[in-house]
Amino acid sequence: MMDLNTVRQERSKWMTWKNIAPLREALSQLPQVETKVELGNTVALSSEDSVDVAELERIARLMMPWRKGPFDLFGLFIDTEWRSDLKYNFLRPHFNLSDKKVADIGCNNGYYMFRFLEDAPAKVVGFDPSALFKSQFDLINHFVKSDIVYELLGVEHLPFYEEKFDVIFCLGVLYHRSDPVAMLKSLAQGLSEGGEIYLDTFIIDGEEPVALCPSGSYSKITNVYFVPTLKALENWCIRAGFASFEVLGSVVTTSDEQRKTDWIESQSLEDFLDPADSTKTVEGYPAPKRGYVRIKKG
Repeated sequence: MMDLNTVRQERSKWMTWKNIAPLREALSQLPQVETKVELGNTVALSSEDSVDVAELERIARLMMPWRKGPFDLFGLFIDTEWRSDLKYNFLRPHFNLSDKKVADIGCNNGYYMFRFLEDAPAKVVGFDPSALFKSQFDLINHFVKSDIVYELLGVEHLPFYEEKFDVIFCLGVLYHRSDPVAMLKSLAQGLSEGGEIYLDTFIIDGEEPVALCPSGSYSKITNVYFVPTLKALENWCIRAGFASFEVLGSVVTTSDEQRKTDWIESQSLEDFLDPADSTKTVEGYPAPKRGYVRIKKG
């Protein structure tokens, strides 16, 4: 049995890393203000109190890159690389989180978790082993003052977690795992009886149960191991013990959803695609397309 408290204690030391410690010090200087929170497409904060937006921007830019969002912090618009509201709005008609225990695996800075609060869930827990993303979350939550729990843990810790979840979101994680079936089994072990998982991952077109195995990188991402057809993804889920597999849809990633902004200072989708043929990655593979599914245990 894995001792998660030992893991937590060890990972708490990550906050003292030389690249993270200045962020934690900056967070300790944030002002205390009465905040109004709007949980729309942009997670927006406002206040009748005075807020030094220039100082807030300085702190937020220390925490770049900002991948998931967008956020509006008292008039400071953080134009994140991903328009995460598009994915959220795609999934929103399919779930109801009221009074449920909800987990977000690979939660990044917590954008989706803040949006979940609209549904009044019983509890929200995020899992992401990133001290940077945790710091971004802490910046936002300093003002939101939610009860969201952020764990510096990964999907491999889910089977040993102290409680089970009614709904698990795992968005954009599966393709980063070299053993996708093992990961799906870990997700299943984190579910309560009758629970469900919302999953999205890169897919390729085709009716056969096969997967693309990139040799070095896919869309310039080096840790993408398998890009399955939906049929292959279904078979993985069956192997992992799921009895219900429902395709919610598929979406080609476009520059409307992912693009370079001055909040990331790095390449983005337009740099990952063949400049002569946007239907292919720079490596010559099919361009990124995501499949969205809902899976349940038997």
